[in-house]
Amino acid sequence: MSDMDQFAPGKAHQPLAARMRPKGLDEYAGQQHLLGAGRPLRVALEQGALHSMIFWGPPGVGKTTLAKLLATLADAHFVTISAVLAGVKEIRQAVEQARQHAAQNGRQTILFVDEVHRFNKAQQDAFLPYVEDGTLLFIGATTENPSFELNNALLSRARVYVLKSLDAEALEVLLHRALTDDERGLGRHRLTITDEARSILVSAADGDARRLLNLLEIAADLMPDGGSIDVELVGDLLNDNRRRFDKGGEAFYDQISALHKSVRGSNPDASLYWYARMIDGGCDPLYIARRVVRMASEDIGNADPRALTLCLNAWDVQERLGSPEGELAIAQAIVYLACAPKSNAVYKAYKLALQDVAGQPSLEPPLHLRNAPTRLMKELGYGQAYRYAHDEPEAYAAGEDYFPEELDPRRYYQPVTRGLELKISQKLDHLHQLDAASPNKRRQDKP
Repeated sequence: MSDMDQFAPGKAHQPLAARMRPKGLDEYAGQQHLLGAGRPLRVALEQGALHSMIFWGPPGVGKTTLAKLLATLADAHFVTISAVLAGVKEIRQAVEQARQHAAQNGRQTILFVDEVHRFNKAQQDAFLPYVEDGTLLFIGATTENPSFELNNALLSRARVYVLKSLDAEALEVLLHRALTDDERGLGRHRLTITDEARSILVSAADGDARRLLNLLEIAADLMPDGGSIDVELVGDLLNDNRRRFDKGGEAFYDQISALHKSVRGSNPDASLYWYARMIDGGCDPLYIARRVVRMASEDIGNADPRALTLCLNAWDVQERLGSPEGELAIAQAIVYLACAPKSNAVYKAYKLALQDVAGQPSLEPPLHLRNAPTRLMKELGYGQAYRYAHDEPEAYAAGEDYFPEELDPRRYYQPVTRGLELKISQKLDHLHQLDAASPNKRRQDKP
């Protein structure tokens, strides 16, 4: 290869990840659940029955590459636009290109929209008619859950395929191919890599082929021809390595959900794992602290009221001291929550109360519960017949009614038989017995 050839379009000046894009399905790494023998997308390809589709998966798993391969195999004109940069104007231009290619040579056009979740409803609606009438075959790529980000009209006309992170075996195949390919890869540099360095690179890629090849390319740039990439060099590259954590995206909510469910499931070890994953990925510890406070009320509640105080203290430590002291305090709170007795009785009771309030008009407090700071209010009966609980036996006004007159008394709160709520349950049972025996009781509680 001459010096000029290296700078020819499409040649070595491109990033390694771009040069190593597979030329055919045999070179395509991973996604065997879609492209293996007899699998849905493979069958559609073999039968020449391509349809509009959406590729949903994390970065670097081959969404764009797969779309281009499909276009090549179907001998279709390929038009790509980015939802970040494009608008309705670019969509109309793509439609016009599709019409021209159909008229001139009968070729179908595939419109590939990268980051399609960034299109608003108007932009999605702009190309929908052309998908319906066959002018375009639409392929979208997204890292976000399509059911949240795309409108129903578009979803109903496209099949969603889930692309998975590449496993270690697929990444090692890519790495070997990149090191040995003389034409597109680094083969002409005759580089080698130690087994330990290879393992570290594959792990650091975290299922992302693009990240793997970018790291390999940087390492190669730092090595003379014939050199060996070792652990020391890879370590220098990965000083700021972060595992995948898409703040605000699907992975974000999946991991906070996993943390919450591990705490609820009383598994302190899994809870710490997911917490560490989020911290390692760059999540704001204050966000986790806020969610941990929520867990204390939702899943522990009055079974151990100390949990809420401990979580608030951990939040305060994070705000006052920052990392790493605050993160350790949050970890302490998470372990405490996971080990604490569990109760969602308060959470359920609150939801039932909200449901009642939403389904009723604005009912007035009964007269005997109203305050009477003026003579007129007293004359109208405000506060009359109110029984001061501290003056009653056991400091409890048995049979007293505190609900609006139009609403039968309710029992929202049903304590569990765990932790402190066991004693709370016993006390409430005793008070309900006093109510039942009281001559002052007007109405029966409604469960």
